[in-house]
Amino acid sequence: MSFLKRNRIAVAVLLTAVCFVALGVWRGEAETVFRKAVNICMECIGLG
Repeated sequence: MSFLKRNRIAVAVLLTAVCFVALGVWRGEAETVFRKAVNICMECIGLG
């Protein structure tokens, strides 16, 4: 059996995840997530 036939569901989930990540980056949400992560880290460390 080929790899794709044995792991159809895993491949479908992986492709769906890649599509959603690409959509989020295209919409500019990666910058928002990064900015929030930096703010949270600064608050946790106590620098902000």
